[in-house]
Amino acid sequence: MSKTNPVVSKKILIPFILITSLFALWGFANAVTDPMVQAFKKVLELSNSQAAWVQMAFYGGYFTMALPAAMLMRKYSYKVGILIGLGLYAVGALLFYPAAITEQFWFFCLGLYVLTFGLAFLETAANPYALAMGDKETATQRLNLAQAFNPVGLIAGLFVAQHFVLKNLKSDDIKDFSALDEASKILIKTSDLLVIRDPYVILGLVLIGVFILFVVSKMPQSREEGVMPNIGDTFAVLAKNKKYVLGVLAQILYVGAQIMCWTYIYQYAEAIGMDSVTAGYYQMAAFVLFTIGRAVGTYLLKFLSSGKLLMYFALLAIVFVIGTIFIKGIIGLYSLVGVSFCMSLMFPTIYGIALVDLSEEQSKIGSAGLVMAIVGGALMPKLQGIIIDIGGNGVADSKIMGVSEVNFSFILPLLCFIYIAWYGLRVFKRYEKPIN
Repeated sequence: MSKTNPVVSKKILIPFILITSLFALWGFANAVTDPMVQAFKKVLELSNSQAAWVQMAFYGGYFTMALPAAMLMRKYSYKVGILIGLGLYAVGALLFYPAAITEQFWFFCLGLYVLTFGLAFLETAANPYALAMGDKETATQRLNLAQAFNPVGLIAGLFVAQHFVLKNLKSDDIKDFSALDEASKILIKTSDLLVIRDPYVILGLVLIGVFILFVVSKMPQSREEGVMPNIGDTFAVLAKNKKYVLGVLAQILYVGAQIMCWTYIYQYAEAIGMDSVTAGYYQMAAFVLFTIGRAVGTYLLKFLSSGKLLMYFALLAIVFVIGTIFIKGIIGLYSLVGVSFCMSLMFPTIYGIALVDLSEEQSKIGSAGLVMAIVGGALMPKLQGIIIDIGGNGVADSKIMGVSEVNFSFILPLLCFIYIAWYGLRVFKRYEKPIN
């Protein structure tokens, strides 16, 4: 890779910093939401598969709004898309206030659904924008650099969830919540739902401030010369691009694997007798490893091609997931935590591989497909929850292939990483030139 091409030019350093702040903001939303599956399960007495509706709502919003976001930015600009995204993000977060008053699970899910309308706009804009803010040779490395701020948001979100939500849930202090009388349940439920509400409402207020900051900031906007191509032609070109199409599938499976490994770390810990707050420390460790892996991966991209490095990280993830499934007790939990190091590189690298050779017009629509792929985070945790519920609402009610149902459920992430390793190998062999 040429040393004369900086990853980020000094001329656009401030706009690039603003864009990277968005990566932290949606990382915060992801991390603060994952523990809510366990929180809602306890407070509202839900099964594992019912509680997974939290993730269905959260990641389903991405699928619903990604293409409309791309169509709007196709007509206007990345900045307009970012402003709409921040606005919807704030509205969704603030909906937790009336949701807590009504105490209806569907209302909380609605708030998450609207919130992720905003995240869909932000991701559809910010990822290709980061790729476009410099030379194509450094595009994937630049996106990995921007994505390095995502774990900062993840760690902050988990810290808030753990110290201001999970530790303050009264229902988590009671061993047999379902055995309480109805009046006691109502009092505890009302209190706990207010605890769940507060971080989202505060987040909504912070987002209004970030919205104002972007309104007053001047952001560079590149436009390709010539007439905008027909949208149908753009779809046709993308459909014929095998690297892009297979990349969308890889992204679906990656996001599904990521959310499964992060969401069900609490159920895995529960199976070995660990409480939710203690399990939160292990998720924090997973996020720290994720942050370290992102930095290591960004550095290694100077020496290894994107496809080859993606393959190596996926192969290592396969080893850790096998340990998660078949090693019982705390060592199995360590293996599950270790998966996060391997996952760190995957999202931005798959994104960069799929979009790097496309025109700006194709990238805007192509970006929507990759953001819609986040629907994997809605569908696959639901499937994993169904597996865990095979023997009942507990997490270790039955055994499959000699291991508890929660252990066996991680067969789903294993299959995802096998495909991602194959995709990285294919990209390396067919599309990439060796880095000297």
